[in-house]
Amino acid sequence: MHEMIKGSNVALAALSENTGSVIASLSWVSPTGEGDADVSVLLLDGNGKVRSDDDFYFYNNPVAADGSVQLLGKTPTESGDEDRISFDLTAVPSVIDRIVVAASRYEGAGFGELEDLKVTLADGGGESLLGFAIDDAGTESAFIFGELYRRGAEWKFRAVGQGYDTGLAGLASDFGVDIEDDAGAEQALSGTEGGDQADTAVPAPAAEREPQVTPGLVPSPRPPADEGGSRKAARPRTAKKKVTVPRVARKSLADNESWKQARLFPVSVLKSDRDREMRATSVLLSVMAQVPEFGRRLTAAFGAPSGRMETFTEVSLPHGDTPRRPDGVIRVERAGKLWTALVETKTNGNSLKPEQVKAYADIAARRGYEAVITLSNDVALEGSPLVDVKIDGRRKHKVALRHLSWAEVTHQAQMLIRHEGVGDKAHAWLLQELLYYLRHENSGCHGFQNMGAAWVPVRNGIDDETLCQGDPRALDVVESWERLIRQICLSLGGELGQKVLPVQRAKRGADPKARRGRLADQLCLDGRLHAELRIEGAPGILVISADLRTGKLRTSIEIPAPEQGYPLSWAKRLIRRLAEAPADLHIETLVEGEAGGPRGTLERLRPEPADMLPKNNDTPVTGFRLSLFKGMGSSRGNAESGFIRSVDDAVHRFYTAVVVHLDRPAPRQVSARYAPN
Repeated sequence: MHEMIKGSNVALAALSENTGSVIASLSWVSPTGEGDADVSVLLLDGNGKVRSDDDFYFYNNPVAADGSVQLLGKTPTESGDEDRISFDLTAVPSVIDRIVVAASRYEGAGFGELEDLKVTLADGGGESLLGFAIDDAGTESAFIFGELYRRGAEWKFRAVGQGYDTGLAGLASDFGVDIEDDAGAEQALSGTEGGDQADTAVPAPAAEREPQVTPGLVPSPRPPADEGGSRKAARPRTAKKKVTVPRVARKSLADNESWKQARLFPVSVLKSDRDREMRATSVLLSVMAQVPEFGRRLTAAFGAPSGRMETFTEVSLPHGDTPRRPDGVIRVERAGKLWTALVETKTNGNSLKPEQVKAYADIAARRGYEAVITLSNDVALEGSPLVDVKIDGRRKHKVALRHLSWAEVTHQAQMLIRHEGVGDKAHAWLLQELLYYLRHENSGCHGFQNMGAAWVPVRNGIDDETLCQGDPRALDVVESWERLIRQICLSLGGELGQKVLPVQRAKRGADPKARRGRLADQLCLDGRLHAELRIEGAPGILVISADLRTGKLRTSIEIPAPEQGYPLSWAKRLIRRLAEAPADLHIETLVEGEAGGPRGTLERLRPEPADMLPKNNDTPVTGFRLSLFKGMGSSRGNAESGFIRSVDDAVHRFYTAVVVHLDRPAPRQVSARYAPN
């Protein structure tokens, strides 16, 4: 990968032959685990200005109509997450000279509070092209990471690293985006034209979304008609209406409660693993082709353009003396160009076969396909591929090997159908049928469900204290634990409609295998598995700890003490907020300079909140730790008594019974509002 310094530039064609589409990834690390930023993109003409508001892409306007720009959102990484942006450079209008890639923070937060700021660029095959690290960030609340620009017929990238103290509003103003004051923005929110209020108001960015509408960047009301009666150029509505399936239960017309509702994708006839694989592949690929929003979400991260998608199953491709039959093929056409991927599917916990995947990679390279996509119940980890396939580096055409888990497919479908909505009712119904199929016990698409063969020996070794550091079985358990945590993030995030990401407290760029090795050695010493989840809108980090010695799971969260008021008022308010929480909830008061303060169960503390306070009134209270304990399953699988089921149940119970009752952090607000030219 080509490492750049501030102010340097490089031609993309010099780095790869596959730069018609590229993906920019902006990343940073928050020492507290809670800091974040939002990305934005501006398309500039020869004058260095946006042509109109349509050239400004941010959290409320994430996709270009022509497919040239798409904000893909955040993806978990080893040290947190990264924000990715897909560019189809072949679709960028010829009048556009530059594409600015930036990010912004809120409420006075500066980029100097974050670490390891970096932008990387990958080609359409997923090959990393370049990287630019920013090491001089200070109080700036907005930053231009870099820019793509034309030089003749080719595209180049420049490492910029320029900061703005005036945030997103100041950055946008510099490039010709008009910023409206608060009064004008409030008028826009209230709806100047009758009946347009629901269409004009837009949601806040993902990191601050609440049930009610919160102030954010919003477009002005549509302009009035001119003297001739025609309306001036309509301003875009960044929050278009979406169709979601109603959750209201409908009365059944069935004569008998045992009758089963007819389904588009039946599962009762599936008898073998081969039947499940064929049915699952056909069901998924057909819905991807018919619901563009869904198909795009699953393929955009792999470098596929936004275009017309066709999908095929049980295709036959020549390979030596014996033709190969991959489970499926995906083809996307955009502006006369074709992006194609082979699909290999496994269900019911079956493992991918390296020799099979390698054969498909060879076929894809010979036929000019861009990717081979594997799909199974397993969850891929960074630095630990599911299948060890060596690609022939001498081949001119490079093929990207990508993996999807069935849990991720379910998550994306759930986000669309339950929270974000899709374009029409037919698409909503198709996604609902897909979700029903994926969740059926006979589909075989249930996600990661087995801790592996090393689970029982490791637990026994911890019990009898015979497990030694360096034992490879401990590393297997740590990897399975990480896969489980990533799947729980997908599951909980899909239910909440919010981002849920694992917190990896390791320096960016650290070897993930070395990190897991250290965790495996720690497991041998103390017999504990530990994980942290950052949930959008939650007041703190949710911590999961599995003690294999005692067989107990602990889920907990630390909430800071309010900045104003008195400790007794804080304690009483917390008890009131937890009125519906479980009686066995443990509450521990955190005090400054000591290992811990008073603690007790909610049942005991309800009558006497003052018991939560230290006896020495001069001891500062810094916060409270809330914990629930639960016995964990012993079996390695996902049966009712299994460890995986017990961890999943513990996390969901803790969130729904405790976290939802806590005060949310104040939402970020942008004082200036976006107004079109």
